[in-house]
Amino acid sequence: MKTRTIFIAFILMVLLIPAIDAKPVIIGFTEEIDQNIIKEHSIANYTQYKIINAISADIPESVSKQLKKNPKIKYKDAQVQIVDKPTQPSQPQQQITWGIARVKAPEAWNNSTGKNVKIAVLDTGISNSHPDLTVSGGINLVGKSKNNKWNDDNGHGTHVSGIIAARNNTIGVIGVAPDAQLYAVKVLDANGNGYISDIIEGIGWAVHNNMDVVSMSLGTRTYSQALNDTTSNAYKAGILLVAAAGNSGDGNLSTDDVLYPAKFDSVIAVSAVDSIYSTWINGGYANESGTSMAAPFVSGVATLVKSKNLSMNPQEIRDSLAHNAIDLGDPGRDRIYGFGLVQAG
Repeated sequence: MKTRTIFIAFILMVLLIPAIDAKPVIIGFTEEIDQNIIKEHSIANYTQYKIINAISADIPESVSKQLKKNPKIKYKDAQVQIVDKPTQPSQPQQQITWGIARVKAPEAWNNSTGKNVKIAVLDTGISNSHPDLTVSGGINLVGKSKNNKWNDDNGHGTHVSGIIAARNNTIGVIGVAPDAQLYAVKVLDANGNGYISDIIEGIGWAVHNNMDVVSMSLGTRTYSQALNDTTSNAYKAGILLVAAAGNSGDGNLSTDDVLYPAKFDSVIAVSAVDSIYSTWINGGYANESGTSMAAPFVSGVATLVKSKNLSMNPQEIRDSLAHNAIDLGDPGRDRIYGFGLVQAG
């Protein structure tokens, strides 16, 4: 995948308009970051990315119009949010859920449980008080100040994290890779909305902190060169990236309903087959359905593969997942079912 130099900024959600018309954008440069341009337009309090040649900042519309005339810079606004809406939690039920059994995770646990593999969950955070989850660390990128207050205030991030790595501790449920190291990268707010600039920074954080897998149950319909370059660079750095495909698939082969970032070549796109039972905020559990809940199953199975052989690179893990999947639909890979149903056993 060739790195290109045009970056696009996305506004992820329609928010209350502040007193001034400043709004967050990603400003990408064709070469090195040009400090003269930054000073010329009085751009302050900006975030400089390490993974791509760009910055993000809140700038007024008048400055945006000026920057549009500069051939070195291009950007665009769009929306992104979690793929599935949260539901109210239900009470604890069984240890090994239907989904865990369906991907044959228990059959793999004699050989691999996810030990020594680090997974960054880019989502609404992870509950830091759930008895079924152990969080090894993380970061909160929501808002203007970065901090370690990555506690989940929505439920979505906790749910997908339980699918990946709920502990084998005799209570609640068991995740696909119960001994994996979970890291909470909070890029979405209490409503499940956030900025693409934070997602890019979250992926960059994952690279900087030597994560093995990045799991993203979020998406947007609009293409972003900045996000494409970021996922491509992360993949080249040795990180396996997994994302929800979205819930708008209609089975029509003439259309492509996969969301970004799942649509990028550097990311594994995951669709769904049924509802999922997993962890929730306030120590609870809940049933959810959709691709948001399917993506962490693939993240978990990929973790089991990596844990069994820590020297495997992302392409080798992808090849293993494709080889062991149960073929669905037309023989071989197809546009509706992909490689089929992921299998860990």
